[in-house]
Amino acid sequence: MLKLGIIGMSEGNGHPYSWSAIINGDFDRKEMAACGFAGIPVYLEANSDTLGIDGARVTHVWTQDKSLSEHIAGASMIDNIVDEAQEMIGRVDAVLLARDDPENHVVMARPFLDADVPIFIDKPLAATREDLAYFSGQNKKGKLIMSCSSMRYAGECRTARTELASLGPLELATVVGKKDWIKYGVHMLEALFALLDDPKAVSVQHVSESGRDIVLVKFEDGLLATVHLFMDIAPTFQLSLFGRNGWRLVEIRNSYSMFKENLTEFIRSVGEGKSRLDFGKTENIIRALIGARESMEKGGRVTDL
Repeated sequence: MLKLGIIGMSEGNGHPYSWSAIINGDFDRKEMAACGFAGIPVYLEANSDTLGIDGARVTHVWTQDKSLSEHIAGASMIDNIVDEAQEMIGRVDAVLLARDDPENHVVMARPFLDADVPIFIDKPLAATREDLAYFSGQNKKGKLIMSCSSMRYAGECRTARTELASLGPLELATVVGKKDWIKYGVHMLEALFALLDDPKAVSVQHVSESGRDIVLVKFEDGLLATVHLFMDIAPTFQLSLFGRNGWRLVEIRNSYSMFKENLTEFIRSVGEGKSRLDFGKTENIIRALIGARESMEKGGRVTDL
């Protein structure tokens, strides 16, 4: 049995609750109802017959607040609470860093990477070139690092991939999502890049303003994409692809299935001793994410990647 530790929480991110329950195969209904994220107990209950990932269990949890750790443990059936995250070293086989505040990722991941503990890092991996360079260096040293948005594994996108050939050569992709560029723009970039088989992005240009982010992405193969992240629109995650022969709208709704697939891929990676997601694909996305913010800060100047 693969023993996993989970680290949380960052504001607005309920992954320590949901991911642990998905892996462990059950949850306390009463405690989960009080987790603060209304959607989590709903989709866990709706998928209760498929909860659990064979050969793995979340056995340890740490957060910055012990009472919060205790609540996650009770809700998601986790046996052990540690006072410091590093106490997991030697007690677990791998770690899930389930926080989406990238400014803290290096300092929180470093002890585990130094100890050769495989780690999954929630999106976005990094928000600065310096932090990305650190993780790139660790990857080159052979450390097992996996990081992505679960939208890489969205079933809706995988279905759409089977239909791409019927659209003919693609000329344009548009992507629309809600909330901020760094934490949620990465979702939409991940979905787009994965759907298109991870083409190389060569430049990005931010042509709007923070909170109403519009980013033009140019790919090496000539495809153009616009990515729209607006704070004050109805919640949505959707992509539209336009080819010479047809077009296709993809709307991503099933969070549970993509979370489970993502976690399964990490667990399989640990078993195989190497990330099943090529780190270069993550770098490609994070460079675009960072480059777009740099473009905004420079008044909309094109950022070459």
